[in-house]
Amino acid sequence: MDHCSSLLTVIEKNVDPETMLLPYLRKNRCGACTVMISRYNPITNRIRHHPANACLIPICSLYGTAVTTVEGIGSTHTRIHPVQERIAKCHGTQCGFCTPGMVMSIYTLLRNHPEPTLDQLTDALGGNLCRCTGYRPIIDACKTFCETSGCCQSKENGVCCLDQGINGLPEFEEGSKTSPKLFAEEEFLPLDPTQELIFPPELMIMAEKQPQRTRVFGSERMMWFSPVTLKELLEFKFKYPQAPVIMGNTSVGPEVKFKGVFHPVIISPDRIEELSVVNHTYNGLTLGAGLSLAQVKDILADVVQKLPEEKTQTYHALLKHLGTLAGSQIRNMASLGGHIISRHPDSDLNPILVVGNCTLNLLSKEGKRQIPLNEQFLSKCPNADLKPQEILVSVNIPYSRKLEFVSAFRQAQRQENALAIVNSGMRVFFGEGHGIIRELSISYGGVGPATICAKNSCQKLIGRHWNEEMLDTACRLVLEEISLLGSAPGGKVEFKRTLIISFLFKFYLEVSQILKKMDPVHYPSLADKYESALEDLHSKHHYSTLKYQHIGPKQHPEDPIGHPIMHLSGVKHATGEAIYCDDMPPVDQELFLTFVTSSRAHAKIVSIDLSEALSMPGVVDIMTAEHLSDVNSFCFFTEAEEFLATDKVFCVGQLVCAVLADSEVQAKRAAKQVKIVYQDLEPLILTIEEAIQHNSFFEPERKLEYGNVDEAFKVVDQILEGEIHMGGQEHFYMETQSMLVVPRGEDQEMDVYVSTQFPKYIQDIVASTLKLPANKVMCHVRRVGGAFGGKAFKTGVIAAITAFAANKHGRAVRCVLERGEDMLITGGRHPYLGKYKAGFMNDGRILALDMEHYSNAGTSLDESLLVIEMGLLKMDNAYKFPNLRCRGWACRTNLPSNTAFRGFGFPQAGLITESCIMEVAAKCGLSPEKVRMINMYKEIDQTPYKQEINAKNLIQCWRECMAVSSYSLRKAAVEKFNAENYWKKKGLAMVPLKYPVGLGSRAAGQAAALVHIYLDGSVLVTHGGIEMGQGVHTKMIQVVSRELGMPISNVHLRGTSTETVPNANVSGGSVVADLNGLAVKDACQTLLKRLKPIISKNPKGTWKDWLPWSAVRGLDHLTTLNSVSSRGYESDINWEKGEGHPFEYFVYGAACSEVEIDCLTGDHKNIRTDIVMDVGCSINPAIDIGQIEGAFIQGMGLYTIEELNYSPQGVLHTRGPDQYKIPAICDTPTEFHISLLPPSENSNTLYSSKVKSGVFLGCSVFFAIHDAVNAARRERGLHGPLSLNSPLTPEKIRMACEDKFTKMIPRDEPGSYVPWNVPI
Repeated sequence: MDHCSSLLTVIEKNVDPETMLLPYLRKNRCGACTVMISRYNPITNRIRHHPANACLIPICSLYGTAVTTVEGIGSTHTRIHPVQERIAKCHGTQCGFCTPGMVMSIYTLLRNHPEPTLDQLTDALGGNLCRCTGYRPIIDACKTFCETSGCCQSKENGVCCLDQGINGLPEFEEGSKTSPKLFAEEEFLPLDPTQELIFPPELMIMAEKQPQRTRVFGSERMMWFSPVTLKELLEFKFKYPQAPVIMGNTSVGPEVKFKGVFHPVIISPDRIEELSVVNHTYNGLTLGAGLSLAQVKDILADVVQKLPEEKTQTYHALLKHLGTLAGSQIRNMASLGGHIISRHPDSDLNPILVVGNCTLNLLSKEGKRQIPLNEQFLSKCPNADLKPQEILVSVNIPYSRKLEFVSAFRQAQRQENALAIVNSGMRVFFGEGHGIIRELSISYGGVGPATICAKNSCQKLIGRHWNEEMLDTACRLVLEEISLLGSAPGGKVEFKRTLIISFLFKFYLEVSQILKKMDPVHYPSLADKYESALEDLHSKHHYSTLKYQHIGPKQHPEDPIGHPIMHLSGVKHATGEAIYCDDMPPVDQELFLTFVTSSRAHAKIVSIDLSEALSMPGVVDIMTAEHLSDVNSFCFFTEAEEFLATDKVFCVGQLVCAVLADSEVQAKRAAKQVKIVYQDLEPLILTIEEAIQHNSFFEPERKLEYGNVDEAFKVVDQILEGEIHMGGQEHFYMETQSMLVVPRGEDQEMDVYVSTQFPKYIQDIVASTLKLPANKVMCHVRRVGGAFGGKAFKTGVIAAITAFAANKHGRAVRCVLERGEDMLITGGRHPYLGKYKAGFMNDGRILALDMEHYSNAGTSLDESLLVIEMGLLKMDNAYKFPNLRCRGWACRTNLPSNTAFRGFGFPQAGLITESCIMEVAAKCGLSPEKVRMINMYKEIDQTPYKQEINAKNLIQCWRECMAVSSYSLRKAAVEKFNAENYWKKKGLAMVPLKYPVGLGSRAAGQAAALVHIYLDGSVLVTHGGIEMGQGVHTKMIQVVSRELGMPISNVHLRGTSTETVPNANVSGGSVVADLNGLAVKDACQTLLKRLKPIISKNPKGTWKDWLPWSAVRGLDHLTTLNSVSSRGYESDINWEKGEGHPFEYFVYGAACSEVEIDCLTGDHKNIRTDIVMDVGCSINPAIDIGQIEGAFIQGMGLYTIEELNYSPQGVLHTRGPDQYKIPAICDTPTEFHISLLPPSENSNTLYSSKVKSGVFLGCSVFFAIHDAVNAARRERGLHGPLSLNSPLTPEKIRMACEDKFTKMIPRDEPGSYVPWNVPI
């Protein structure tokens, strides 16, 4: 294994077969989710490098391999690698938790392709996720390795984008100078492949000269056999017929990890040549079952280049799905045989292999056998399946014939690296007949427990002509044969039924188009409008432009304010040296804590049996509510929160007891053995509608009223009423809830190292639980791997229980939640129901608006009341409603408590208002943009809570966005496209933003900082803000550098701690840099004031001149060289009167997005987004632009693909990245343009800067999709009002584009079945 830029040979003699590579590396304090695996093949004399997921690789499978971790390719102690340097200096890191994985994916690609194409780079990153950056800066970093790095590599009209200026975008009207780049590419280290680490020579010698030997590893629970010959493999399979044969562990591994499946024996063949065979026969291709899917992809890509197209139809179809199947890491680990044998119901390849008439070559001690890969095999029928002693050796994939056509289709929640909702393989053979079907084969995945073939339908269509009459018959036959129950697992039943025949229609069109080209006389041509159904969604290489303000000539050259300074920890993120909570080395005698959670949503706990769990090895203790007794709750707001359930549970995922053991593995095994008996209680309330029905609300109701709504309704031209439902959102921070609590033993002191946004709250809740004064509990946070509002109050509950365990046993206790646990326990963004009644004039002016907001708060109050309040205060967005009434309720339901999330109520409240605007525009026959402009604030104005507002910059942002996006020209182009295309539609939408900044109270708007100046001229800064990716520490150092007039290199900033800065507020609400920056600035100015007598004696000196002992000994005392300062914003709101000054200032912006949708599948692609944002005088444009982009992409996910699914019993189905999809690199806008409005006014903010907020602007994509769907509906004669809820998933898009196929499907009567999920 390569480690720390040196070659380290690791010999493990006692390997536990259950140990995966990731925990093994973590134990040795290195590694990340993605590593590079290198293997030498002595037969071909070639080394193969590939990326892999360390969490799925058993270390037993790594004999003779070189494992390269992020630490191995470079570090700050030796040298950093060009990949690490560029991703840091291109500002591709924010929280940094995902960065080592990104680095290793790019690095591995460069080891194989030193000059990659952009397609290769984006493909390499397809298996990596980032929640912070929005991916644009990561793509920028990747582009620097391409030959034409600054170019989009897509010449339109024969002109390169670099020859068009900045994509033809106009400068700002005022003609102020702007900068287009955030980094200097010419300063980067060159990539020199000759300087890379060599493959360890001893491993090469070992592979060539040492005789291959079967390896056996064992533990108390499991045996692992790695045979090296086919004969040995058959012997083991004969001896252990039930043992799985694994190659990449991508099927068995997740079953073991997530479903609790246990295999006492594992057989893992190693480098058996017969399993990697590639044979070209007279009738097809034979591929070894042990080939990885990535190798299969490369082989097929080579074959289709060499053979005529008529022979490679099946290969083309396989390649299409191999391009989107999982990510690069999984494709390089998963084997062809494993994919086939696992027979997942949503397999992307099996439907194609079935229709392609593939066969499987089997082998056992009894001999060879060949079976067809057909529906019976995939259904595991005993007479068509492998026998227990057999193994799959290879797969025969026949060539296609003349006039034989094979196609593949799939639709998923996300375009890439997502399991298909429905997929399909289809084949037709015409023989020599003129369009008469001789053979037809259709199979589907995702619509049953296995891949299903429509055999009967196909048989009835033999002999039919390939025409529309046949198509109509085929659709009806297939719908009858492929029967889906309304309660089918996975839900989306009507969508799946529609996809079944939509795919069939696409296949019909594809084949018809080919036949027409082959024989124009006998086959009718497709209508021009229908051809778009065959084209992929608009896609070209990613391209972006950025505009921010030039530094003025009067600014001192060493003053860093306004410069795009790299993130303070950027390089450490990229080298893996940045320390997160779980990176902290184990403490002597450390214990691990895990939770047992409720499996019922509303029930009485009848009994808890801990006996079996307590008897398991390594278990130290299991704590229940009885153990915590009188400290089992804590009250921060108005309602106490219970830690561990006492006699009742109120949601699935509620904490019931905590298991304490010597290791994580032991704790988790024991947790599964805790037996709890429940008795269900009524009512079970999951949805907002059910809460309204049962009058289940938290107190108090909030109300905001302005003008006279009732009177205004009497004078308007029209009145409409409507509602919109908005689903919740999972935080999906990359670093899950993590903490380490260490009792110090002396004076009852307790150190809490925790990933949190709110150290003071952690200190308070732990002190309360341990019955200690706060000064005995110190909370430390160096950095947080993403938070977005989700690491405050629930983190406190977990920390309190962990601290109680540490205190009870006098030993350090670590608690780190797995992703599924985290999603189940912690809650997220509040689902909302918005109801509105609008009174408006025929010209679009809204004179009266009456609204109701309902949020799904979950089982406890948490921050739900604050979310409702902020939603009400911000619901007007950019509009002046002269008569307004808005009421809000937080609904008490039996779901985990929802909590703060980036935007804090505004993304929901703003969407409700914008939906109302859309409906008013439709009623008036006007464009939504015109109605938005008519109702927009006009410069000096007053908000509904009677705070004065100057909306000049709002109007300027709107106009600039109109200009830079070429809105009018593109609107005309969209309309032209839609008129010419029936099955693809484009939509364009523009949305304004007015984001009020402040937390609603004076207490919440405070911050503090401590600045030390040492006698050598160096400075140490600490403040109350938490670094969680938003770059606050970087900005604080910039502030110190400016105020003290010293280089950034002189300033150091340590993590946040209650030990240095007490009583700090939660880091959130977008004001962390604002408030803490003012405190840091004050502290620096105080220090300068104290040092003025010394500095005045030598005004041209440096800090080294001013701070020798001889100079400072004249000061009153040395504490003069440190200063604590506190600053904040004044804000208040009187809810009784509905008025006040809750916000310090307003941030303005606008976004214009263009999308293209596939009306047959519901898929969509964001073609282009332009954002103009008023951020005042940016302290750090790189950080600010990164925050805008990251927030926008997160908002886009909220409004389009991120969907939480709960069962009717309140169980969360979507736990983890397999089921819950956040935006990936494929979801970023093809063109992404960000412009910062030139500063136009001074304010009392930090250097006249403003916070950044872009989550809400993601709804521009929602409304662009809405626009496209509307276009489709109008063309189909559907002119009524269109109500679309959020998220606007492929399912909702497809079902809203009503057509003959949606009318053809059977519909289930509500109440006639129990659905798989309920809309929350």
